[in-house]
Amino acid sequence: MKKILSLALVLVMLLSFAACGSKSEPAAASKDVKLGFIFLHDENSTYDLNFMNAAKEACEALGLSEDQYLFRTNIPEGQECYDAACELADAGCNIIFADSFGHEDYLIQAAKEFPEVQFCHATGTKAHTEGLSNYHNAFAAIYEGRYLAGVAAGLKLNEMIEAGEFTAEEAKMGYVGAFTYAEVVSGYTSFYLGAKSVCPSVTMEVTFTGSWYDETAEKEGANKLIQNGCKLISQHADSMGAPTACETAGVPNVSYNGSTVSACPNTFIVSSRINWAPYYEYVVNCVRSGEAIAADWTGTIATGSVVLTDVNEQAAAAGTAEKIAEVKAEIEAGNIHVFDVTTFTVSGDNVKPTLTVDAEGHVTSYLADVDTDADYTGDTEVVENGYFNESAKRSAPYFDLSIDGITLLDVAF
Repeated sequence: MKKILSLALVLVMLLSFAACGSKSEPAAASKDVKLGFIFLHDENSTYDLNFMNAAKEACEALGLSEDQYLFRTNIPEGQECYDAACELADAGCNIIFADSFGHEDYLIQAAKEFPEVQFCHATGTKAHTEGLSNYHNAFAAIYEGRYLAGVAAGLKLNEMIEAGEFTAEEAKMGYVGAFTYAEVVSGYTSFYLGAKSVCPSVTMEVTFTGSWYDETAEKEGANKLIQNGCKLISQHADSMGAPTACETAGVPNVSYNGSTVSACPNTFIVSSRINWAPYYEYVVNCVRSGEAIAADWTGTIATGSVVLTDVNEQAAAAGTAEKIAEVKAEIEAGNIHVFDVTTFTVSGDNVKPTLTVDAEGHVTSYLADVDTDADYTGDTEVVENGYFNESAKRSAPYFDLSIDGITLLDVAF
């Protein structure tokens, strides 16, 4: 009888261990984790390096040893992503992260094949419509960080105007963007609105490279903007192309995903970035405790997910750090909304079928494409309480309006 009971106990234990890694089974909480990370590029990309640093930081904070996480770098947005995800799952990873927008469909394919593994994707849009218990999207309210960086840019423009370098009417910024995706549009618009909040006469030109990482194209884009009369440059692209072009030309620069002060000591002002460590820690703790992982998770300033580098006092306007702290406190208190509809207008050919504006061009209603169909059909009202409520209906940005004051150059894709 004891032998039968012992065999039964062993069987129960084996069944419990087999269930580990499945979110639907609480037994997953008792098993420790092994993490797999899929990166679009390597450490030469400021974007991917930011993810890598956060992954290492989170793994250390979680007490994971080096054999409990695996990195896969230079994984294109194609079948290679699916192959890498399957390889990591076969290697025993029960949580797999991918960092680029175009990885999504391939990660979903792997999630369907490995239901016991949790797949988490940064910048994706389909988790809330796919409805898979083991597939999740995450992003952060980086538009708030971009806005703060824009404030620093506006202060620098004011300083140069006061010094007689150019007039207020000539206060034009340039922006090097990768694609015309909502993520990029949200970023450059929030940056512009931050600058405009302190330098009302500012305008901005945006050029696009058609690539997340193309150092030559990004450098050429920055130089074109400088030749067009832009007095300050920012970017949403992943190489050092634009910052180094600014350093060479002596033009102030606001970078992204980390400080470039060591390479650009004379022109770098500040940088905003998403800190992914809180999300990594959140997911691991959910798996360890058996709690459900949110289909869409949005990090904030409060969660430590939206951060700025130290201000480079050598290049920034006097009082920049203090002003950033002041505006940040107002955002956290809910007194400033980045996309307050009274602070911008949309006019002329920019008006979309699902967009309603008043006589002055202020947005009163907008159905954004939150559920992501092939035709980008508006499906969700996103204007609430007088502001465009970004990253509230899903984690990834959906702000895609062309506002007055921003001119787009050479959009060929």
